[in-house]
Amino acid sequence: MILTVTPNPALDVTYTVPGFRPHTSHRVTEAAAQAGGKGVNVARVLTALGRPARCVLPLGGPTGDAVRADLAAAGLDHAEVAIGGDTRRTVTIADGTDATVLNEPGPALTPAEWDALLDETARHLPQAAVLVLSGSLPPGAPADGYGQLVTLGRRFDLPVVLDADGPALLAALPARPTVIKPNAAELTAATGLPDPRGAARVLLRRGAESVLASLGPAGLLAVDPHGTWRCAPPAPVPGNPTGAGDATVAALAAGLSGNAGWPAILPDAVALSAATVHHPRAGHFHTPTYHHLRATLTATRLDHTTSLTP
Repeated sequence: MILTVTPNPALDVTYTVPGFRPHTSHRVTEAAAQAGGKGVNVARVLTALGRPARCVLPLGGPTGDAVRADLAAAGLDHAEVAIGGDTRRTVTIADGTDATVLNEPGPALTPAEWDALLDETARHLPQAAVLVLSGSLPPGAPADGYGQLVTLGRRFDLPVVLDADGPALLAALPARPTVIKPNAAELTAATGLPDPRGAARVLLRRGAESVLASLGPAGLLAVDPHGTWRCAPPAPVPGNPTGAGDATVAALAAGLSGNAGWPAILPDAVALSAATVHHPRAGHFHTPTYHHLRATLTATRLDHTTSLTP
């Protein structure tokens, strides 16, 4: 079982608006709402792949009730921590080519609620093969909140995947997550370096055991102390990229649970990520796209002179 922890879950509302542009009125052609937050999306993708997954998350208020109901309706195994605040909402406007996302900050957690989240996570770790930590930290969480969760996973000798950015990511590095998954912009923000490979090596020195960097249409770059690997789709994929990173994490966690290496993980992650862009909602993927790309993609090991230009 792969355990995902989403400290700041949401009710994800997606509006499909062809030709969307700001500063005018639009008619929504489709509206959908589902349980969300990055760790929930990871678990949803894993479940669709037939991989056992369980979500741990704090929930509260009427929005929390809606998230809970959707988790049950979708058949997503989950364990919740009750909180006093109302769970947040996110809004994604998908225009068929790209997406605009509005993220609320989320309710503040009390110290007791944060401790309850740690306790609930620890309760499920003996049954887990991989621990996935995803998304923003909610207001009220300690600055090293993800570091605390990484330490918990390490205590049970589990691979720990961390998908976070900014101060939350940097504060967790001394706890030595197994893999971190920043995108190119997050790499630059964390290190000040525009070169993704150089930035990844900086984060290795700061404590990450490996880095899986999302380069958008240029695919994925994996860097660890033993080398660098890359895999990219044959062409950019139009659609809603909102859940693409979560699909990448799902493929990564599945690979780690089977002790796979980068040559197997990267093609699967790129194919699943691209197939998610082809679907209008995060946490779902277009199955034909996934199978087609998975059969054609390969990962390449890079030497230090190889350019990362697509």
